[in-house]
Amino acid sequence: MPESTGRFGPLVGAIDEGTSSARFLVFSVRRREVVASHQIEIKNIYPQEGWVEQDAKEILKAVHECIIKTIEKLKAIDIDKADIKAIGITNQRETTLVWDKETGEPLHNAIVWLDMRTTTTIENILDNVPNNTRNKNYLKPLCGLPISPYFSALKIRWLIDNVPRVKQAVEAGRCAFGTVDTWLIWNLTQGKLHMTDVSNASRTMLMNIETLKWDPLLCRFFGIPLDILPEIRSCSEIYGHISYPEVLSGIPISGCVGDQQGALIGQLCLKRGQAKATYGTGCFLLYNTGNVKVDSSQGLITTVAYKLGRSPAVYALEGSVAVAGAALSWLRDNIQLMANVTESQDLAERVRCSGDVYFVPAFSGLYAPYWQQDARGVICGITEDTQQYHIIRAALEAVCFQTRDILEAMLEDAGTSLTELQVDGGMTANNLLMQLQADLTGVSVVRPNMVETTALGAAILAGVGIGLLDINDVVADQITKFSPQISDDERDLRYSKWKMAIDRSMKWDSSSAPIDGR
Repeated sequence: MPESTGRFGPLVGAIDEGTSSARFLVFSVRRREVVASHQIEIKNIYPQEGWVEQDAKEILKAVHECIIKTIEKLKAIDIDKADIKAIGITNQRETTLVWDKETGEPLHNAIVWLDMRTTTTIENILDNVPNNTRNKNYLKPLCGLPISPYFSALKIRWLIDNVPRVKQAVEAGRCAFGTVDTWLIWNLTQGKLHMTDVSNASRTMLMNIETLKWDPLLCRFFGIPLDILPEIRSCSEIYGHISYPEVLSGIPISGCVGDQQGALIGQLCLKRGQAKATYGTGCFLLYNTGNVKVDSSQGLITTVAYKLGRSPAVYALEGSVAVAGAALSWLRDNIQLMANVTESQDLAERVRCSGDVYFVPAFSGLYAPYWQQDARGVICGITEDTQQYHIIRAALEAVCFQTRDILEAMLEDAGTSLTELQVDGGMTANNLLMQLQADLTGVSVVRPNMVETTALGAAILAGVGIGLLDINDVVADQITKFSPQISDDERDLRYSKWKMAIDRSMKWDSSSAPIDGR
């Protein structure tokens, strides 16, 4: 086991490349403490409506600059960069990059996970489903995912069909594909490593969810050659060593994980039946199902949570709330009910309850477990006594009710009960929201004082990968716990009214088909 060095002990670096920014953080992992960090914003490019791209070189430049600035900050506080024993990487998932294997030059901008350009591609793909069923869940038994524009396979197919440079590189055997982790590792090792980890590979629609290998049937279905795909490795092992930038030269890269799975690990949801929710613009929930791959009947996604070296893979069910913090932004920007979303707690606390007002923020349909694209937002229960504060409080409750919807779907799929929900993300600073979440789900909500859970997850994996620590010995952070304070009867009554509001949101847009084709 590596020796402890410096006043913080051995350090581990984590590259956190997200949708809106790149960061490099250096952790004292055993103390769960950030020693130094730097962050740079990444610009989105919008060539057309619904298209979202990023400059692959800008991503790389931002990561390099974050590393250099963080090392400078370490030097300023008398910490030697030699104390950094390993590097972990966590990243925005599904975002798709292709580059020339010989020159390392990108063949196109990165297509970001939320890009919707592949809608037409999906129509063509669905024509290939046997018996003309056009079933979007046809491939779920193999990859755990529905046929959707979000996942990488559709983006690769679009690039081959629509970008001549990509098609030519594929035919010449020079094209390399990767998600953001793969692009970073390729460049950090100056082209020596073309790899990804199982958690990111599980978001491509090309990896077999059971064998954890690229599936020839899936690749044939999408017409994607195997030779452009990276090697699949575990989330925690020594992959290779950094060559560039020189300030980290020789340090092993030993952890890699998608961002939501990284948060699961950072929250230490390591046992079957533990779950975490990350609250931001939307809300992502992951439920640990252990070494058992659970096939969802509730429209949830089956994904790989993580894999430690040669140990068996740990799986998770994933569900997402499309509109969480975005509902508060809408009340601020469109309805002008507040000047800043940070005011939401103070304003909502001016009333004791929502006044029987229910807000369903189905701005573009409802996702799991309803899967109704024709749903639209409604605010129900308004009377002459309703004030802006009731509506703001109802918006906070809507986040909690939608989270309960997902949790109930997860519990129905997994067949195990949940006693605590680990939470992270920007919205968790709102104490009222956290208390409402506990009240409306009947589950204790646990918020760690360490806010950097995603990057911490990558750092923990890297530390495990070099033998610096045992994942089961990682000490939990100090927490704030919110326990339910209302009765089961009140909770169930309010949830039944939420369901009534959901019913009233349905079938407003008759031109829309159900999201999952049902």
